Amino acid sequence: MAKKKDQEVEALELDTEVDENEPRVYELGFHIDPELPTEEVKKTYKSIRDAIAAVGEIVAEAEPENIQLAYTISRTETTGRRDFNSAFFAWIAYETKGEGHIAVTTAASEEKRIIRFIDVRTDREAAKHSQELQAMRAQMPVQEEGATDAELEAAVDTAAALA
Repeated sequence: MAKKKDQEVEALELDTEVDENEPRVYELGFHIDPELPTEEVKKTYKSIRDAIAAVGEIVAEAEPENIQLAYTISRTETTGRRDFNSAFFAWIAYETKGEGHIAVTTAASEEKRIIRFIDVRTDREAAKHSQELQAMRAQMPVQEEGATDAELEAAVDTAAALA
């Protein structure tokens, strides 16, 4: 049992060890302040994209899109507390070495117009797949409001009468 535990610890150490010379693929997802004008949102996205391009290769990306957040994000600023229920969400998958990864996360954390970000390790195939899904979703027609309860009940009554 002790040998298995030692192997698990060793595997964990190997996984967390950063080889500065080995390029890895990461995905940076970030929320941009929804109260910014569209031009400022584009500038923020471009500044992060440029920071990534300076230290690595962009594998896939999705430009900012205004979304409703699943929960309220609160942030304390110099002017007081701000609550966010929506944000512009964007993501960029990129390949870089250890120093480049640190530079990207530092740039994202220093950008005051970014509310929150996450940077995770991924692979090229997953990133490209996400981009394909994003493109397919953009082509889907916008769905109108759903049927009302009365319309659903009428449809059920009609189906029951025909049966």
